[in-house]
Amino acid sequence: MSAPHSQAQSLLCKVEQACACWRQVGEKDSVLPVAILAGGLATRLRPNSETIPKSLLPIQGEPFIAHQLRLLRNQGIERVVLCLGYLGEMVRDYVTDGHAFGLSIAFSWDGPALLGTAGAIRNALPLLGEAFFVLYGDSYLLCNHRTVQDAFVKSGKNALMTVFRNEGQWGPSNVEFHNSRIIRYDKAGFTPNMRHIDYGLNIFRPSAFAALPDQPADLATVCQELLARNELAALEVSERFYEAGSFEGIKSLSEVLANPEALEEEPLEIVSLSSNFR
Repeated sequence: MSAPHSQAQSLLCKVEQACACWRQVGEKDSVLPVAILAGGLATRLRPNSETIPKSLLPIQGEPFIAHQLRLLRNQGIERVVLCLGYLGEMVRDYVTDGHAFGLSIAFSWDGPALLGTAGAIRNALPLLGEAFFVLYGDSYLLCNHRTVQDAFVKSGKNALMTVFRNEGQWGPSNVEFHNSRIIRYDKAGFTPNMRHIDYGLNIFRPSAFAALPDQPADLATVCQELLARNELAALEVSERFYEAGSFEGIKSLSEVLANPEALEEEPLEIVSLSSNFR
């Protein structure tokens, strides 16, 4: 048995042990834990992010992560795993155990070298249980997480990606989506048929990362491989996403947060569900 295979088996064993401590997927009133990818360098926000991590940059008088965590708690989330790297100690010291936000927060660390988005999730698997949301550290999403979770359970797939008909408005569209199915997903090889964008909220089972090489890896690559194996379900949502990863995004999000009434609307409409069965 090769060393990488042995390490993968050991990691999956730890995941199985962790699963025994989590409530079953789909259990009434149980919402899956959320892994937040918050270990990046935030180069688009320099020089502001050179000494302060992106999660702690102030928006409407508070660090962004305070808004993000409160939103998750309002969605019924109870447990969060923060995947940290660059200036992560500052984030840890601010959120501590999550009690101030009504959450239980654990931490997973990249270590001396950044692991990439997929590598960070693989590293955090023992803390996450049998299925979990993945959210980017700069995302602020008003969607109903329970509805997304129900769609994932119904699909029976190893993963689910939420998508939004973007038409190039808030970043390059990177998803070909037709008849409620993802046809192609590529963050680098854009095509004229790409009208949608990955919304920024996914759900995975640990087995989605079983074949990941023991080296830095990107979450987009994992999703592409899952799509090729017909293991990626899709859920289209109808309301735009907000983000704090760019100066323009922070400006838009600040305007939304300055108008609390806008956040009290009904959860966004779910447009369509696909399990990519064909």
